[in-house]
Amino acid sequence: MRFVVRPRQPARLAVVAVIAALALLTTIPAAANVALTRVSTDTFTNPTSQHATQVEPDTFASGSTIVSAFQTGRFFDGGASGIAVARSGNSGATWTTTVLPGITTFQGGPYDRVSDPAVAFEAQDNAPTGVWLVSSLAIRNNPVRGVAVITSRSTNGGVTWSNPVTTATGSNLDKNWIACDNNSASPFFGNCYTEFDENADGNRIKMSTSTNGGLNWGAALNTGDSATGLGGQPVVRPNGTVLVPIANANETQIRSFRSINGGASWRATVLVSNVTTHTVAGGLRSGPLPSAEIDSAGTAYVVWQDCRFRSNCSANDIVMSKSTTETTWGAVTRVPIDATNSGRDHFIPGIGVDRTTSGGSARIGLTYYFYPVANCTAANCQLDVGYVSSTNGGSTWSAPTMVTGPMTLSWLANTSQGRMVGDYISTSVFPAANGGRAYPVIAVANPPSGTVFDEAMYVPAGGLAVTGGALRATSAGARRVPVSGRGGAMRRR
Repeated sequence: MRFVVRPRQPARLAVVAVIAALALLTTIPAAANVALTRVSTDTFTNPTSQHATQVEPDTFASGSTIVSAFQTGRFFDGGASGIAVARSGNSGATWTTTVLPGITTFQGGPYDRVSDPAVAFEAQDNAPTGVWLVSSLAIRNNPVRGVAVITSRSTNGGVTWSNPVTTATGSNLDKNWIACDNNSASPFFGNCYTEFDENADGNRIKMSTSTNGGLNWGAALNTGDSATGLGGQPVVRPNGTVLVPIANANETQIRSFRSINGGASWRATVLVSNVTTHTVAGGLRSGPLPSAEIDSAGTAYVVWQDCRFRSNCSANDIVMSKSTTETTWGAVTRVPIDATNSGRDHFIPGIGVDRTTSGGSARIGLTYYFYPVANCTAANCQLDVGYVSSTNGGSTWSAPTMVTGPMTLSWLANTSQGRMVGDYISTSVFPAANGGRAYPVIAVANPPSGTVFDEAMYVPAGGLAVTGGALRATSAGARRVPVSGRGGAMRRR
């Protein structure tokens, strides 16, 4: 997709200091039964991007620590002024926030913009605290393009962060993601894997591997079939096999590929499922990118938005497929959030799995955005956030929880691909030993003040319960809807 490049203007220096937790922990009531706590806000002041906006969060939890990273100060035509990080060291009870140093010119770094943050934890190095990692896409202006995938590191539990190291460079990179092998019995324990794509080569999929906690990265490798794709999310099985669910380049399929040798090479992609998706109304930026997780036994879970269960593709459900074999994936099932004739549209899912559980006892939390009425317009669409959970690996689900809403689309950061909360979101589920609660970090918007937005990051106060339920997931009722392309390789920075 083509980006409009605005002339570069002088920018004022951004505030990059750590913001005290007490100044941020403002609790607001949700529209239903959940109170939200604000954990971050945009502190940049450069006149070239939109303030105050924060979008596109990822999260990762290990032990009692959870780290979230997200864009802050969003540009209309791609990227943001910086990447902010919110961190809790007590299982979500209190939070602090900072901005990753040394990235953009607004904070003394070399790059014009930055995008696409993803969080990982690597347990082997720097014991006992391990290494926290945030992968980001570094962007240059004129034209706006991703020139490097970079990795920021923290060796003190996510409290402070180093200037980034370079993972890979390219002509026009996009949609990076990162994961590490924390399975002590794995022959590749401690390896970290970053996926990204080269848009200048039709979104050619690339993988790079680090064996020293993200300090250095190997050559960018193709898949065995030199596949193209977008938005891959690596997950690592207990035996060290890396699975990467990913959308194909025009987002009409979910595919997957793997490495069985610690990232020395990557196998050809296999089909997870074709995708049939309803275009989300109101010009909201959204697409069927996968969200993936893995349980303690190595079952991989992937979810995305899909309309195959709706008559005439009138709205999206959140659907799921699972794999226990590395090369084959199960039937696509509908997460039973509401009735197929409800008229609601569900999109931008973020799945979390308790990694101490597995199989028929796997605890899952799933957060998503939705419209109560799918057939709405930019003027009257009501954007809400919902949550469901499962305690048996997704066989049955709880009734939905209304997390927050409604939001009006004009309250959201504006981009060349529509109003934005994120191309992806995330949910992390703590094990029972650390409270057992689910924590999505979500972009929530309030009415702007004049031309100044109020879109920031929030968490459910105290987290969300992971409970069972009787709403059964099923593959029955799927309709054959023609798969239509999106007109070539996408960019989603």
